[in-house]
Amino acid sequence: MKRDPGGVLIATALAALILGTLAAVAWQARGLSGLGIWDWRAVRFTVWQAVLSAALSAILAIPVARALARRRFPGKAALVTLLGAPFILPVIVAIMGLISVFGRNGAINDGLRLLGLPEMSIYGWQGVILAHVFFNLPLSVRLILQGWQAIPAERFRLAESLAFTPADIARHLERPMLRSVLPGVWLAVFLVCLTSFTVALALGGGPSATTVELAIYQAFRFDFDLGRAAMLGLVQIGLSLAAMTLARWITIPAAFGAGLHETQGPRGPQGWRRGTDMLAILLASSFLLWPILSVTASGLPRIPMLPADVWAAATRSAVMAVSSALLALLLCLTLALAIARGNAHWIEMAGMLPIVASPLVLGTGLFILLRGWLSTDAMALPVTVAINAIMALPFGLRALIPAAQALRDDYGRLADSLEMRGLARLRHLTLPRLARPLGFAGGLAAALAMGDLGVITLFATDQPTLPLKLYQLMNSYRMADASACAVLLMVISFALFWLFDRGGRLA
Repeated sequence: MKRDPGGVLIATALAALILGTLAAVAWQARGLSGLGIWDWRAVRFTVWQAVLSAALSAILAIPVARALARRRFPGKAALVTLLGAPFILPVIVAIMGLISVFGRNGAINDGLRLLGLPEMSIYGWQGVILAHVFFNLPLSVRLILQGWQAIPAERFRLAESLAFTPADIARHLERPMLRSVLPGVWLAVFLVCLTSFTVALALGGGPSATTVELAIYQAFRFDFDLGRAAMLGLVQIGLSLAAMTLARWITIPAAFGAGLHETQGPRGPQGWRRGTDMLAILLASSFLLWPILSVTASGLPRIPMLPADVWAAATRSAVMAVSSALLALLLCLTLALAIARGNAHWIEMAGMLPIVASPLVLGTGLFILLRGWLSTDAMALPVTVAINAIMALPFGLRALIPAAQALRDDYGRLADSLEMRGLARLRHLTLPRLARPLGFAGGLAAALAMGDLGVITLFATDQPTLPLKLYQLMNSYRMADASACAVLLMVISFALFWLFDRGGRLA
């Protein structure tokens, strides 16, 4: 086993940063503060809404994934591709779209008024759960669809030769697969909802619908109670680790065995089941696309009329997003190569730590550590860039680690025998062979950073990012400008993802 000083250094720095910023917050507060009744309400609501949102996302995704797995229709590949990019859409844009459809003046309430029925409110717990299901249903569908596609085609042919009914196929093939896949799907959505900030900030509707992440923000920004913020951060990490343990404990492997990796999936049953499959696809597509199309239709014509400060915020956000993506790629590549060389498992664990950390606690800790050297305005944008890069690490590593391990297995000995090292190895072997996953990871990091509305809210800065500007427009009830700003944010986010991903494919 070769030592990898770069990977060890970055992994150590990551662990020190995540744990050190939490310690800095607690130290500044002279210890951890006890949690009050409203804090425990926030904890209970966070767990409740995360459990319910994850369960609804997973349950609703099952019929959609099943329909996509066993039906063939024009445009299926494009639809699956759309479902494969749930994190690219900025959360604040999704919220804007949901308000345009489910808000007080939205199409749903207009229809309810025409029918003489009570109107629905998108604010409060129902809005938080609706937004989380909207944001995480595509992710759940894609993950469950991969489970269906992983069932060897030979098993379906054997079932057909044995004259299995749809109920028999569900019992012997589909349910075992779901038992192995659903815990991971639930965990992924649960962790996203557990650390929810933007959704609760925009739709929470008061103390009864406050998440832990929003309570951390309030403790720092309004009360400046750092001890309480640190304690809430510890609680959030504990909840995340407990969820990971539970999901691993209840997962049951499907044990289908190996197949011939055929791409031809199962043939769906005809009759009324064909109708229900197409209905599931239609309803899911309408639920996901209607809010986005509504925002686009209302905001696109007004983009040329946006004020100059919005364009300045867009430029600022794009520069920050690209900077975050490049920093994330540097960190991801170094860690992935270190892991592929067979170094200690703790390096991978350090790289995955950001998924359970609170970005607001990281931002608060860095503010405390740097405030003696930098002013609040001076540190706002660099700190936001750094934290966005760190928060993208788990997703980038998931894309890079398998490719880096395959590169090491296929070409490692040959490169070592040719004494190819350093920049020569990086230029002629590593970067060309890892270009595709690097492009995808960079695009994902750029899109996440472009749409982030988190750490920047901690700083009272006169240089807002585009998501913060959009939130300010929504709070000022300038909904026409907000719709145009949302479209602009969405277009830039998708463009950055496409540019990075396309660059990786062309390399």
